[in-house]
Amino acid sequence: MSLLPDSPWRRLVVGVDTPVPLISGAYTTAINFDNAATTPPFCAVMREIEEFAPWYASVHRGAGYKSVLSSNLYEKARDAIRRFVGADAARDIVIFTKNTTEAINMLAYKLAAEYPGQVVLSTDMEHLANDLPWRYHAQVEFAGVDRQGRLLLDDLEAKLAKHKRRVRLVAVTGASNVTGLINPVHHIARLAHRYGAEILVDGAQWVPHCPVAMKPFGSLEHIDYLAFSAHKMYAPFGAGVLIAPKQTFAQGLPVYKGGGTVSLAARELVDWEEPPFRDEAGSPNAMGVVALATAVQTLAALGMERLHAYETDLLAYAVNGLKSVPGVTLFGDIGRPEERVSLISFAAQGIHHRIVAKILSYEAGIAVRTGLFCAHPYVHNLLGLTQADIEYCHMHPDGALPGLIRVSFGLYNDRREIDRFLEVLTWIMRNKQRLIAKYEQIDDRINHPDWLLQPIRKEAP
Repeated sequence: MSLLPDSPWRRLVVGVDTPVPLISGAYTTAINFDNAATTPPFCAVMREIEEFAPWYASVHRGAGYKSVLSSNLYEKARDAIRRFVGADAARDIVIFTKNTTEAINMLAYKLAAEYPGQVVLSTDMEHLANDLPWRYHAQVEFAGVDRQGRLLLDDLEAKLAKHKRRVRLVAVTGASNVTGLINPVHHIARLAHRYGAEILVDGAQWVPHCPVAMKPFGSLEHIDYLAFSAHKMYAPFGAGVLIAPKQTFAQGLPVYKGGGTVSLAARELVDWEEPPFRDEAGSPNAMGVVALATAVQTLAALGMERLHAYETDLLAYAVNGLKSVPGVTLFGDIGRPEERVSLISFAAQGIHHRIVAKILSYEAGIAVRTGLFCAHPYVHNLLGLTQADIEYCHMHPDGALPGLIRVSFGLYNDRREIDRFLEVLTWIMRNKQRLIAKYEQIDDRINHPDWLLQPIRKEAP
């Protein structure tokens, strides 16, 4: 498989050969290297949505045939997701949310209400979704990272020991959305449980790319809480997941309150439903849940180990190519691609990251992501920014903020696309002064050029 120039799964994904306009007026086939932000849908997901649409009705609310059918599919989706990550069918619940961010916020609110004054141990490599919620609901400490972006496990254990079994939760990413580094979550789980804590894994970048097993209750390696998003795993219809022990959500009040959360409510009393129903207020997103269930079934059929091996090959190929591009600096521990998910971040000497992204898009139809990737402290550390640097950015928000360029691959990307990307990036670095002068005048943060909107107005030729 490592020698294949084309992805064996390209035909399974919608829109991979879509033509997009260039600044020259020509069209080219789009290359999407922004999969860490969101992925296009599986063809199987779109077929399932289309087939389900005539039968769509309210979930858990009606006795009509369509409502019963919709409710049945919705509940079966929980079982598909449990199987996909090896959750415990008897003791774990699957709560459907909008995305990973909402799932982690929900857990933060829940634990704060039940355990006021709790200590949460997070890390310096987290996405803000697994950072900011804890800052406002707990006493938080952050385990450090080294200059390569790797989590310092000794520091994490030292902070667990310092608090003498007062840490309620260790909140850690499964894989970084900046460097792609995969954390040893089961080793971290052992550390957490030895010190009387539980572990939450932010699986947004981990679950779509690697085989995942939450492992049995009672095992020191058990993952207590797991959150992830459908839109990063080929099902972009607004669904997310929080998997948690049922007993955590059986206590106290639900975070969101309203229709569907109670079995009886009067002026004098409220009888709450059992989890997970009490934690899914309002009309459930049946379409999104059906899409997610289809996506995980598709991924399981492809084989997560095969998928990870293919994406690892793409990553290694891209890293080797980027090393030869003049003026490019790679970030993160790039020596072991098998210990990363399929993304890499880099800086381009002498040219701002946003300008690089614009040139790639406008000249070649290549989509990448730039900036701080909602992991600001982590990127600050990787870039070696001082507190004075950060204060300067704070005082000059309209300036050219520092950041990186990220390319991230999905199972449908291939070596030919990487070759094209490397060719264009090399051309940019060799002609950067001329290109900077051209593209500094285009501020697409405010007004997108008219030619970019052409596909909305007419079909591409």
